[in-house]
Amino acid sequence: MVFFETNEVAVRICVFASIFILMALLETIFPRRQRVLPRTRRWLTNWGLVIIDALTLRVVFPILAVGVAVIASQKGWGLFNILALPLWLEITLAVVLLDLLIYAQHVLSHKVPLLWRLHKVHHVDRDIDVTTGARFHPLEILFSMVYKMLCVLLVGPAAAAVILFEVILNGSAMFNHANVRLPKKLDALLRSVIITPDMHRVHHSVIAGETDSNYGFFLSCWDRWFGTYVEEPRDGHDGMTIGLAVYQDNRPASLWWSLLLPFKPVRRSRVTGNE
Repeated sequence: MVFFETNEVAVRICVFASIFILMALLETIFPRRQRVLPRTRRWLTNWGLVIIDALTLRVVFPILAVGVAVIASQKGWGLFNILALPLWLEITLAVVLLDLLIYAQHVLSHKVPLLWRLHKVHHVDRDIDVTTGARFHPLEILFSMVYKMLCVLLVGPAAAAVILFEVILNGSAMFNHANVRLPKKLDALLRSVIITPDMHRVHHSVIAGETDSNYGFFLSCWDRWFGTYVEEPRDGHDGMTIGLAVYQDNRPASLWWSLLLPFKPVRRSRVTGNE
């Protein structure tokens, strides 16, 4: 665990780059769906958001979630700083508990109108692939970091647990957003424990009942236990429409438009009643 703490940046970069390259290659070799928009423009926009998000975090926050975990440990704040548990058990339970709290945040992002204004920048992407997993508005990234810091203060996990969880969260987001065709038996086996691309793709459907499902990012149990699990999209993975019904054009592929989207008037589809 000391290795994770002393080599945090290197670990994050290596895991992120490895999973991204692997998923990008698999998408090319085993694509699940035909793309609606050209990859180049979408990727420039999605990567542009990633860069802006990273710079925004560095400017606004002097410390991030790992730093908060260190402070909580020094002050004795949080659940796991009160309980005397073996480190391996603390890390395991902390990762599971943090994953539940991120599931809850995702549900709130859909149910609270102000948060949805920010989160829909993620959902307007008309194709879903490995870059969609990192496509978020910078204001949502700031909110997510504040939320994550509060969760760390509440849970009181070891710094190594926070690093491990964030690595898992980022890696699973790239995996379950990937446009990859998995064998059905493998998908069924994996989704009994973790979120698979086919499972999460349902969440990016234009159909409101499907958008409001499959909120998990890593563990699949939360959707099953809290009644938000939908196994397959109504129109099938090849026939379903990705994105939001009122933005089925080229605008979501624009970086400037995506940054301004939360501040635009709300539009609703005549067909679905949903944005």
